[in-house]
Amino acid sequence: MQKRTLGSSGLEVSALGLGCMGMSHGYGKPGDKTEMISMLRSAVERGITLFDTAEIYGPYTNEALVGEALAPLRDQVVIATKFGFRLGPDGAQNGVDSSPNRIREAVDGSLKRLRVETIDLLYQHRVDPDVPIEDVAGTVKELIAAGKVKYFGLSEAGAQTIRRAHVVQPVTALQSEYSLWWRRPEQEILPLLEELGIGFVPFSPLGRGFLTGKIEANTRFDKSDFRFGLPRFAPEAVKANQALIDLLRVIGEKHNATPAQIALAWLVSQRPWIVPIPGTTKLSRLDENIGALSLALTSADLREIEGATAAITLQGERYPEKMERMTGL
Repeated sequence: MQKRTLGSSGLEVSALGLGCMGMSHGYGKPGDKTEMISMLRSAVERGITLFDTAEIYGPYTNEALVGEALAPLRDQVVIATKFGFRLGPDGAQNGVDSSPNRIREAVDGSLKRLRVETIDLLYQHRVDPDVPIEDVAGTVKELIAAGKVKYFGLSEAGAQTIRRAHVVQPVTALQSEYSLWWRRPEQEILPLLEELGIGFVPFSPLGRGFLTGKIEANTRFDKSDFRFGLPRFAPEAVKANQALIDLLRVIGEKHNATPAQIALAWLVSQRPWIVPIPGTTKLSRLDENIGALSLALTSADLREIEGATAAITLQGERYPEKMERMTGL
């Protein structure tokens, strides 16, 4: 397995991580616990070292799953989790909350569920407009000094927020959506991360499954599936955006590769400090994703992709307006 370092922090991880959310949350019925534990351990056997979870996934259940699965393999893995939401007594999400006391409470809970003494990489899940980012970074800095956290990250934060946080506590990684399906980070975020020496961990690098080529206009999602209410998964948008899948298939035929593999190979080729975290509950998909790392897209391939995608206008917003406002982008 190839390794990459997240920015100038020195945190070395596998060139491809594993997003664990879908094992417990967001994409319909949670996976069978025994099967998911086996899946996580199989990922380690294949060289995956970066595993991504969050307090809110479940909530709580995904951290517990990851903790149980990886406890025997603790010295081989880097576990990332997130804080930043207010949760009710029943676990229901009740808005963002990155107040210092809430951060400390979240970290103590995550440590127990993950069965670790230290969280390797701790992200603020979403920017809290009511708490200065300096206070957030300062609280994480204290947690690092206390030995509860090793590295600090941000998720879906804007350029100025990243810059301000980095002054107080160096930011090791930014986690935000980035793929051929969503390229906004190229405008401001990638240049800033390069300037500051911050790694980039793209979530949804396969466009929540769209870039696998397995989703068609007649695909229907259950209401328990996060994609049910997303504009880009409306039938008319899926149909219009098939041009992107057609492109990936054309490039894939040259390399005997799937659309998903081409999409991931393109992503890792953008910068040497980008580490995507595609999620899956199937071992065959994990192997497919790992196979993308052995592809060597040529400069001609990259130019072809760039030229063709420039001519494609993707239809549908990635989030409903209310959800988009929760991001800092």
